[in-house]
Amino acid sequence: MLFRTALIALTAVASASAMAANSVSNASFVNGIALPGSLLDLSTGSDFDRRVGFFSDIYYDRARNEWWGLSDRGPGGGVLPYDTRVQRFTLNVNPVTGAISNFQIVQTVKFTDAGAALNGQAPALASVLGKSFDPEGLVINPVTGNLLVSDEYGPSVYEFNRNGELLRKFTTPANLVPRTASGTDYNALAPAGSSPQLIAGREGNRGLEALAITPDGRYAFAVLQNGLVTDGYNPASGGTRSQYTRIVKYDIQTGEAVGQYAYQLASSSQGRGISALVAIDANRFLILERNNRGVGVGATLNTADKNVFEVDLTNASDVTGINLPASGALPSGFTAAAKSGKIIDLDADTLAALGNKSPEKWEGLAIGPQLANGKYLILAGTDNDYSVTQNGSNTQFDVYLRMTDADPFASSIQCPVGQTTGCFSTATSASIALSSDYQLLPGVLHAYTADISGYIAPVPEPETYAMLLAGLGVMAMARRRCQG
Repeated sequence: MLFRTALIALTAVASASAMAANSVSNASFVNGIALPGSLLDLSTGSDFDRRVGFFSDIYYDRARNEWWGLSDRGPGGGVLPYDTRVQRFTLNVNPVTGAISNFQIVQTVKFTDAGAALNGQAPALASVLGKSFDPEGLVINPVTGNLLVSDEYGPSVYEFNRNGELLRKFTTPANLVPRTASGTDYNALAPAGSSPQLIAGREGNRGLEALAITPDGRYAFAVLQNGLVTDGYNPASGGTRSQYTRIVKYDIQTGEAVGQYAYQLASSSQGRGISALVAIDANRFLILERNNRGVGVGATLNTADKNVFEVDLTNASDVTGINLPASGALPSGFTAAAKSGKIIDLDADTLAALGNKSPEKWEGLAIGPQLANGKYLILAGTDNDYSVTQNGSNTQFDVYLRMTDADPFASSIQCPVGQTTGCFSTATSASIALSSDYQLLPGVLHAYTADISGYIAPVPEPETYAMLLAGLGVMAMARRRCQG
């Protein structure tokens, strides 16, 4: 009888976070395109500075039929100066099949604060965020047209106008702010032996990686790539992470967080974490969960695992006031976000341009236009890290790969950034000439189609349009009075 009672309890725990029914079904791969790692944006400066960082996130602005692709803090992992930016691009989408082609950058927008660039370099003073900015998640408010961007350093959520000018910063919840025994520290790490060592808040380089917005533009949801240092994190042996992370709900009107929800990852191994979040409606989302394996500029090649799930917050508990466990069930009385089975396996379909191997960093995800057959385009994209790596002294090198090799990074060639001479073999460190069959790591876009029941597109509602038009009318009348 005791065994039966325990089994019933375990079943109840398991079902508490299981989806009752998927909103997304019949997802299928259509095609993919590989974009040259040498592709330049429309800013000014050196070719190295203008190199596109590709898709830390993707957003489709349905009201304006615009695509946006977010670059992160730039090459060099926070060491090199880099004006952070976002790219607006065009993409041909076959209205019947959903096949994509003809990627073109049409606008490059740099992020600024009072005229000064927000920079990808790590904070100069550990306790002051300053102008340091590592953008990872992007949405556009359907009501105002402003850009909301989530950042890893803070971790923060910022609002910008369409020229990239900072309008305001949302309030970061106290439990997310990174702290050591001495106070706030944006540069400290969590593993044992780090000095100073994080004891609370987000992990280093594991901040607010994903961002979504509700269709009415009222709430934003930002997701930590992994859980807090206090969420079952074990600092020994480099740090073992919790299987849980947090989805943070913000009221866009006030800029304040109004809830936090637990999301359980498939495992806590191989650097697994969250990379993207896309709203289906006010409570349901697509979420991209991946490990750190695949073709990259320093990744282990084998056992790549990148998947898209559906998550539902309808019955999830607010976990703002508690620490999350390393694994297993949440504390009594708390329910995690409901999670579906696998909807899209991003590793199942590959491109010849990458030697039919999976890219490491699938980070961008968006729901695009509806097709003639009623299905929706779902676009996924990779971050290629600018095809740059660094040595132990933080000297940066371009990484050139030959995709037909068994392990393209293991046999890669590294050259001083922006140069094609003075190169050496990654495997042996011996000098080697760069040949034409090597290339910078491409960025990748995959197109999928799927049925999405109950999807609510993020476009202004009729009454919102009326309010905007009324506001414009008042402004026009005021202008005429001033001119008269």
